[in-house]
Amino acid sequence: MAEDLLVARRDGVYVLTLNRPDRLNAFTASLHQAVRAALEDAERDPACRAILLHGAGRGFCAGQDLTEIEPGADIGDILEHRFNPLIRRIHAIPKPVVCAVHGVAAGAGANLAFACDIVLAARSARFVQAFIKIGLIPDAGGTWALPRLAGPARARAMAMLGDPVDASQAEAWGLIWRAVPDEELMQEAERIAAQLATQPTHALGLIKRALDASQTHTLDQQLDLERDLQREAGRTPDFAEGTRAFLEKRPPRFTGRPA
Repeated sequence: MAEDLLVARRDGVYVLTLNRPDRLNAFTASLHQAVRAALEDAERDPACRAILLHGAGRGFCAGQDLTEIEPGADIGDILEHRFNPLIRRIHAIPKPVVCAVHGVAAGAGANLAFACDIVLAARSARFVQAFIKIGLIPDAGGTWALPRLAGPARARAMAMLGDPVDASQAEAWGLIWRAVPDEELMQEAERIAAQLATQPTHALGLIKRALDASQTHTLDQQLDLERDLQREAGRTPDFAEGTRAFLEKRPPRFTGRPA
């Protein structure tokens, strides 16, 4: 039987491929376990400086595999032990996560993409908050991400109507970074991941912390956090290298090491 998740390591990038194409890469318990283990490996591995997530087959991810849910099952328990830890892990991992979406990203699959740091989508891709079609609410961080990315009015319509949003509209609304021609999706995603893998990795992780904290901080709290995180960034070898490179008028050679 094929592995649910394919993991490739190259040039500082972990490439994670959701590999259940016959089920539109819908999540099962085993796929959750595989993704969690891969992210843990990526976080521990100093050679990993960026992560690229995408899906095999004709679509990115259809969310939860409904065939795995027994009648009367506690849906909240599935969120508590599977999706919520996954979304938290992606936000907390101190390395950039790039997501490449093609085909459909539905339900928790769409919100998994929105949890990533930089999202690219093929122009033919569609994002669907499909929960209302089966009597549920957006989960996997959807009710947190949607109003912040697209605004409250669009978030309500997406959640309540469940209509597809195409990649160009998602880009215009700020849900994703960029929509690209289908044939260029993986090339562009790999280029961005490779670029991030050459950058000051520790600083990228601090940027993630600062931006996430800004959602609930006052200005004073955020200024204090910027001070503290900048102090930490200023002690890294990459800051010293970046400064030398600037003064010497040459490209920097960052190592990604925190100290």
